[in-house]
Amino acid sequence: MSFRYEIRFSGEGGQGLVLAGKIFAEAAAIYDGLNATQSQSYGPEARGGSSRSEVIVSDDEIDYPKAVSIDLLLALTQEACDRYYADVKEGGVVIVDAAAVQTIPEGNFKIFQVPIIELARQKVGKPLFANIVALGIIAGIVDVVTEDALKSAIEARVPKGTEEINLQAFQVGLQEGKKYLTSF
Repeated sequence: MSFRYEIRFSGEGGQGLVLAGKIFAEAAAIYDGLNATQSQSYGPEARGGSSRSEVIVSDDEIDYPKAVSIDLLLALTQEACDRYYADVKEGGVVIVDAAAVQTIPEGNFKIFQVPIIELARQKVGKPLFANIVALGIIAGIVDVVTEDALKSAIEARVPKGTEEINLQAFQVGLQEGKKYLTSF
């Protein structure tokens, strides 16, 4: 049986979710040797409008590049959570920002309320790094791509000169995600 894992990164424009999706897909395809696709959608406004990035990772050919049965949903806003939680498959994972998402959906999936934006602000210095913190949290909770692959993709994709602080943000998220692993 082949392996297929679908992730939707969702929130609002300006949160770096498209970049997070690209990093995750590149980690899978380039550094871990898996097949991966990444697609994105965002509202008419670059900042503040809704934004999502979807990644499909598989060890087999990906014949349809759109996510239809989400294994993991990352929601950094209440609107994103409300809009997309119903697409999470039974037994899937929903990771929400603890401050931004106050109404937690019910379903047959595991919910993780994590202070993603606050972690970025307090431990990295700016909420701008919440997307990379979120990548670390995902890597700490689920085993889809390797930590080393994600680190390599981060170094290759983030703006030059910001590699070190982005790797620090990833490490903050990774340590936080591993705390939640025991309850999963």
